[in-house]
Amino acid sequence: MSIVEYIKEPRILAFILIVLLFAGLDAVYGIHLGLEFSGGVQVPLTLEHPASPQNMSLLISIISQRISSFGLANPSVQSQGNSQIVIQMSNATQSTIQSTIKVIQSQGIFQGIVAGKEAINGSGIIGSSVAPAPLSISGSNVTWIVNFYVTPSAAARFAKVAYGQSNQPLYLFLDRPTNAIILLNESQIPIISGATLTSEQIAMEKATALGNQTIPIQFLTANASNWGSLYTIFKADRGRYSQVILSNATPGFIISNLTDLNYTVVRKNAANMTPQIALTSSNSLITAGAPLVDSWTAIGLLSSPLLNPGVTDGTISQSYEIDGPAPSNMTFSQKVNYANNESRTISSILKGGALPIPVIVGTPTIVPPTLGKNAEIISGVAAILAVIAVTIVIVVRYKKIFLIGPIILTTLGELFIIASILGLVGGIDLAAVAGMIAVVGTGVDAQIIISDELLVQHTESSTPKTKLSRAFYVVWADAALLSIAMMPLLFSTGLLTVIGFSESTLIGAIFGAVITRPAYGSILSKHLSKGSSNA
Repeated sequence: MSIVEYIKEPRILAFILIVLLFAGLDAVYGIHLGLEFSGGVQVPLTLEHPASPQNMSLLISIISQRISSFGLANPSVQSQGNSQIVIQMSNATQSTIQSTIKVIQSQGIFQGIVAGKEAINGSGIIGSSVAPAPLSISGSNVTWIVNFYVTPSAAARFAKVAYGQSNQPLYLFLDRPTNAIILLNESQIPIISGATLTSEQIAMEKATALGNQTIPIQFLTANASNWGSLYTIFKADRGRYSQVILSNATPGFIISNLTDLNYTVVRKNAANMTPQIALTSSNSLITAGAPLVDSWTAIGLLSSPLLNPGVTDGTISQSYEIDGPAPSNMTFSQKVNYANNESRTISSILKGGALPIPVIVGTPTIVPPTLGKNAEIISGVAAILAVIAVTIVIVVRYKKIFLIGPIILTTLGELFIIASILGLVGGIDLAAVAGMIAVVGTGVDAQIIISDELLVQHTESSTPKTKLSRAFYVVWADAALLSIAMMPLLFSTGLLTVIGFSESTLIGAIFGAVITRPAYGSILSKHLSKGSSNA
């Protein structure tokens, strides 16, 4: 019997096509290895307080969405207990690690404020619509842009608040501080031509206004000469506010005074504390040439576009955009890189939504790829030995040399399918390899059951089709029981390292029952029918 006749068998053909399909996908996208093999980074997160199962599931979903949409390679986000989350990324560079931390640390609360009133917030954003737009480049100026749509109710609310506010700024915030006071060194306020220190201070106060949630700004003069009077203000306000945002260059005695007053001190570098201020154009209804705070990293102010008259006449629109400039003190290439990174970061945070519980990012742990190299070799050898052991057991059991081919072919095919699925959608770690080896071992059961039915003589008269049906009744039942047994490990919140084991075992059980075991049975049945016809 020729090979073509074997291939014509539907179950054998299905097995070959599945293997070829995954081989093609592997060639295009590649198989990604886990930390043990390729090296990478593990980032621990601690929740501010324990999470319910529902909130933990939501946290994992949001964080996964954020870092996936940011373009990070094969991230794995898993919970450990009810108060910790671990993020794993293979082949992570230092830049990738910092980008990941920035994306995760954001609480993700988006607000658009007009004339001291909230016009829009993140709950109205349609996450799937968030997308970075091409950069806007004018001369040496580079601006990032993020487009998104909002729900009908959010659009109606925006139209109501923005009505009559033509050419007024729309202050767009991401994680605007609450219960906070800003202590700003006057030396960090950039005095631009055509503006005065007083007019810029007024512009900053307008940018931080929001009803009873306005963020007060206290201005520290040179050499902290006015600290005595400011201390009295901070002492009086300590019941209303809980934290102070200030520069990391603030004198130590001031920080000590604030700490003694039970304030939480949030330090920012000078670049983040410095507001980006521009003058309004002559076509603005605001006084021409008046200062306007464009952006202010320390308080999460992304940008401050002026409202077009077309969106302030009560017309309801669901399409919006956020934009912001790259810092002027960068080179052109640095501006482009900054703007691209900023648009991806903002997009990923808005797309993921707000975190239900704040998280504290721990120290990233680097996993050296050299350790993975040894693990990769050992794992490969173990898998090969497992296949050889299974083959020897069955061949010795039935004393049939021709079984070597079908067993090795279908077992290696099954391992290849498992490795392809795990390598394409995530990464193959040591736990996954252990699961593959376990699948090879449990595969002995199915192969013995099929071989018994087809090779051992029964007293009753049975056709090969009847024998295979009887065998697969047991094989499928066995696969179902194995899948049920693995489910608790797959959804475990405290056993992170065994999830890969359960994933590979489940994939092996499913594809074994549906693809590889039927192919093995068909090869064996075809071979036996050939022998019978020759007899």
